[in-house]
Amino acid sequence: MGAITVTASLHISCIFLVFAFLQQGSFAVYLGQNDSLNFMVLADWGGQSTSPFVTPCEVNVAKQMGILASSYESQFVLALGDNFYYFGVSSVDDPRFNETFEDVFTADSLQVPWYLVAGNHDWHGSVQAQIDYSKVSKRWNFPSFYYTLRYQIPSSQETVTFIMIDTVMLCGNTDDSDVLQQPTKPKDLLMVTEQFAWIEDQLKATMNDTYVIVAGHYPVWSIAEHGPTDCLVNGLRPMLIKYNVSAYFSGHDHNLQHIKEDNSSVEYFVIGSAHVVDSSVAHKADVPAPWVKFHYADQASLGGFSYMEATPSGMDFTFADGRAGKSLYHATIKPRM
Repeated sequence: MGAITVTASLHISCIFLVFAFLQQGSFAVYLGQNDSLNFMVLADWGGQSTSPFVTPCEVNVAKQMGILASSYESQFVLALGDNFYYFGVSSVDDPRFNETFEDVFTADSLQVPWYLVAGNHDWHGSVQAQIDYSKVSKRWNFPSFYYTLRYQIPSSQETVTFIMIDTVMLCGNTDDSDVLQQPTKPKDLLMVTEQFAWIEDQLKATMNDTYVIVAGHYPVWSIAEHGPTDCLVNGLRPMLIKYNVSAYFSGHDHNLQHIKEDNSSVEYFVIGSAHVVDSSVAHKADVPAPWVKFHYADQASLGGFSYMEATPSGMDFTFADGRAGKSLYHATIKPRM
């Protein structure tokens, strides 16, 4: 499995520059004049498979993201799977790309690179078609099933690395029924071994980075409907701890969560309510109560997302709702020591 690494320096004195990297597909990194690295994160945002192909949560999240992205001069978006409910897309010409993405996230401030990974619903269709759409859309950047992004914080030598992974390939697929909570076994154990080895290689290469974010669809920890993902707790979590990863971002459960283990520096964020909000806390007993710093699943909120501001002294994480872009919760991720 190939990997894509994007390295961008954001401290150049100019209004906008575009750098294109042509290894396994083309993408653009838009560079601005901010003194911080600002970006948005959402997951489980992919509308619905019948007309109008959107949900009220998605429409409202898109609106509020556009407003906040303009205010914070957001430079890119991370979209962490379930990009198209409920059966993914069938081809690069699938109308869902327009109906659920291009015609919904229309704000000028969101015409920036979107970096994506696949979720379980995407794997019910063609993930390869989503990868191929990177050659069609000016902002859709899905170069491979898993890949690495590396940014330099403006006006500094500090760096942020994002390791974007495919948790469905690692753990197997699942659905939203009440019966099947854990993913089924992965289809190809060799690909599991290869991706875990690739993740560890990427982590080894980040020892000098100021922040390291690993991002995938399934959560490691969650108190909600699907709960902790066993294969990630057993297979990924030890690496996150070993290599002093700053945070793990995910979706899958349709709410907002911040979880942090005692005696570990890794922060776990679930950002999965851009499609619908689910108030289930079915797995509350599976996560020690002191670890749960925040959980929010108010259906009146019309969904949620997060926005981030990274500086050399800290990475500020904020959950916002879809109704009014209201700040719901704030945390600061410390630079790695």
